[in-house]
Amino acid sequence: LQMLERQVVGGEQAKNKDLKEKQKRRKKYAAERRMQLVAALQQSDEESSEWVLLNVYDSIQEEVRAKSKLLEKVQKKLRAAETEIKDLQSEFELEKIDYLGTIRRLERDLMLFQQLLDQVQSLVRRDCNYSNLEKVKRESVWDEEAGCWKIPEPVVEKTRLP
Repeated sequence: LQMLERQVVGGEQAKNKDLKEKQKRRKKYAAERRMQLVAALQQSDEESSEWVLLNVYDSIQEEVRAKSKLLEKVQKKLRAAETEIKDLQSEFELEKIDYLGTIRRLERDLMLFQQLLDQVQSLVRRDCNYSNLEKVKRESVWDEEAGCWKIPEPVVEKTRLP
């Protein structure tokens, strides 16, 4: 009876060593995989949303509490991000105001220098190359290395009558 029972419990494959070995390997692989998952869960941030999704709860109240805590943490992160955005926007606004002030100041300086040039140009001798400012502008070259304009030297052209 016991001999028949051993054959029936395992079926036809009860004495198959390859099948037993394969089952052992599957169990060993499943145990290793389970250990890897446990290690990964322990290493992961318990506050992350994956933890809530992977957790098994005994009651709905536990699940609600856990998800409420997660929601509070996410809301705190959201408020922090919103505060940072507001800070960046205000900083950007201050920089914008500063740039606009600089532009206005430079425009006023440009107008002053333009008026000075208009006044001084009439005092320049006609036989000087600086009497024609447009020609001086065309001949001027920007020097990248020095960071300034290379302006032609003033030259007085004396014309002599024959």
